[in-house]
Amino acid sequence: MNEKEKLVFQLIQENPYLSQQEMAEQLGMSRSALANMISTLIKRGEIIGRAYVLPEKNQIIAIGGANVDRKFSIVGNVQLGTSNPAKVSESVGGVARNIAENLGRLGNRISLLTTIGDDHDGVLIEQHSKAYMNFELVDKLKDEKTGSYTAILDQHGELVIAMANMSIYNQLSPELLKKHEVILQKASCIVIDLNCPAETVQYAKDFASQRNIPFVIVPVSSPKMVHMPTDLNGVSYFICNRDEAETYLNMELTSFSQYEKAIQQLHLKGAKSVLLTLGENGVMVGHEEKITHYKAMRTSQIVDVTGAGDAFVSAFLHGVLNNESIEEAVKLGLISASKTLQSDKTVRMDLTKQNLSEWRNL
Repeated sequence: MNEKEKLVFQLIQENPYLSQQEMAEQLGMSRSALANMISTLIKRGEIIGRAYVLPEKNQIIAIGGANVDRKFSIVGNVQLGTSNPAKVSESVGGVARNIAENLGRLGNRISLLTTIGDDHDGVLIEQHSKAYMNFELVDKLKDEKTGSYTAILDQHGELVIAMANMSIYNQLSPELLKKHEVILQKASCIVIDLNCPAETVQYAKDFASQRNIPFVIVPVSSPKMVHMPTDLNGVSYFICNRDEAETYLNMELTSFSQYEKAIQQLHLKGAKSVLLTLGENGVMVGHEEKITHYKAMRTSQIVDVTGAGDAFVSAFLHGVLNNESIEEAVKLGLISASKTLQSDKTVRMDLTKQNLSEWRNL
């Protein structure tokens, strides 16, 4: 900005509700000259329309699912074809929302961009989430139901079957993202899950690539791999599990040599860094032409596997975005995943930057 633009910017910072005439008088310039200057600042993304709201800079943007999770934990052995006694719990979830909450609890500035219904579940998500993330980019739709996910867990906390009502995410269109381009272009990182339609993922990838914004894809599930972009050029971190990689690459992965081949294939498709999560077998990481295997943390008393993958992604991104080495960031991810496995919540209630640091030093 030149000196006059800096003066306008400073005046708006002090009082964004001044009229253009009032600002022109205070700055000793004509109203038309001021209007042209403000128009230029808006086009450059320095301010956002009336009342000239200043965009958040260097914040993470998480794009994708925000839904209500309902978990039925079966008491005793699972019996198919009949009624099973179960305990029921309810919490807010969605991959993008879970990642946003984890990152928010770790002290990062983050905004969630998603669609929710104007209903009870939408209110529940907002009430639980707003303390940890900016909710201004969330679009409430009156004629849609908020996304929901229902999981059936066995007596060991392992997933038996899950059901998802996610049709509302069809409204997460490129046009919706275009409404927020000014904010998106100021992001320090954009994370997207594959609840978004394929055209939205492609648009977001191209948008981030053109502006050199770190871009992260988190698949969600094997069936959602159909939403992958045409290539991975411009993807800073592609983080997937074995099943998702098998579906995307159309190859069977049953050994460490095959895991390495899969990571090499993902690099060839354009991904800068690849993290292939392997559950109890840890994670394989392809970074700067080197592939490394990291063992999982030993976890006793697993309560619930839901949310552990999102915890890994979040703590890993927290590390790399706060100048940790790739190795230390992966370790943070594995620690957070292990701690989440020991919790009955999708996101650990005691997750903080300080606690994560202490867990690392245990």
